[in-house]
Amino acid sequence: MRYQLIGLNHKSAPLQIREKLAIPESRLPDTCRELTAYPGIEEGMVISTCNRVEVVTHTVNGSADLRGFLHDHFHLTPQELDAHLYEFREKDAVRHIFRVAASLDSMVVGEAQILGQVKEAYATARAVGAVRGQLDQLFSRAFAVAKRVRTETAVGSSSVSIASVAVELAKKIFGTLQGKNVFIVGAGKMSELAARHLMAHGCASIFVANRTYERAIGLAQKFNGQAIKFEDLYSTCDRADIVITSTGAPHAIFRREHGEQFLARRKNRPMFFIDIAVPRDVSPDMAKLDGIFAYDIDDLQQAVTSHVADRRKEAERAEQIIASEVEKFEARAHTLDVVPTIVSLQDHLETIRQAEIDRVRGRMGQLTPEQEIAVEALTRGIINKVMHTPITTLKTAAKESEATTVVDVVRRLFNLQVKAKDGAAEAAAKKDEVGIRH
Repeated sequence: MRYQLIGLNHKSAPLQIREKLAIPESRLPDTCRELTAYPGIEEGMVISTCNRVEVVTHTVNGSADLRGFLHDHFHLTPQELDAHLYEFREKDAVRHIFRVAASLDSMVVGEAQILGQVKEAYATARAVGAVRGQLDQLFSRAFAVAKRVRTETAVGSSSVSIASVAVELAKKIFGTLQGKNVFIVGAGKMSELAARHLMAHGCASIFVANRTYERAIGLAQKFNGQAIKFEDLYSTCDRADIVITSTGAPHAIFRREHGEQFLARRKNRPMFFIDIAVPRDVSPDMAKLDGIFAYDIDDLQQAVTSHVADRRKEAERAEQIIASEVEKFEARAHTLDVVPTIVSLQDHLETIRQAEIDRVRGRMGQLTPEQEIAVEALTRGIINKVMHTPITTLKTAAKESEATTVVDVVRRLFNLQVKAKDGAAEAAAKKDEVGIRH
């Protein structure tokens, strides 16, 4: 396995660092292309969410300069970035991907959104040809593992997400959400989820603003709300008691001067801003105003703590599933590593068998059908006995750390020229682990 991963998340880096690495959805395809063009990388994809940015690769020889890629792509120095990075290889990288997909590495353990975000990142990379055989296998298995965790544990039993935790925080500020007016800025999936929670808690009305007005209309109609054109955002936002914002803007769209205008028009009645965007939509200066309560995604960490405690036992069960699945994946990957050698050995000895039959056929004269069958059976039996020991040894070695050494010895003994696994070898491996009859 030559998997390599580098990244940062809500545990390793503060929001002001994470927002420097946030990649808009529109830029993900080009980022994936740039990644796979980087020296030493065969396949690659990028996972970019509000709480993490991770680069996942399959490398040429097991090691590529992923830190260098991040420095170059984001124009950041090692001093600015490296202290916040984590890096995993091979088995550890597999374990991390499985944990991320199963929502065990999320701010809210068990939240359902991360799996969808990983699937979207995978689909984007696959569409531009950045994900092919090896990463395809890894993420296909990761999605299956995530499903198993959801099915066999209660880690995701209750509807908890960043959006739902944000709504709980709003309830603590106001006491009740009955009769409150809400302004949703950004019409993405997180915004829709927040709107659902708000309406379920008795909010009176919802306004929706989005740069694409048609999307704002679509979301507003789902909740009998009112769509607002984005250019009218600042003239109408003061109608809201609660503002939940989650856009892809590269800079803050709510600044101190906007807060001052809102409070003046509201006659100093308080406003509550929950900013779940990365980069942030709300400038930190907004929170300095009396009457403005502004929280960003890192501020939600405290509200999440109780959910993490409630789910600890289920998370432990999920971790056991992950550990088991990682071992299975590693064993299968090692098995696939020996497939080309086994296939090449079989082809090599079959070529010798056919050549020897052709060489002596002239001296044997005309053979009857029964004699032809006998010759075939005799020579195939000899070849199968010759192949039995090396193939058995390769199969056994595939489950151990010595696989590479044994493969090399067999190649040298039989003078085999083994190319990279092709589709036929892969298909054979799927049929019966190594797909060889002997």
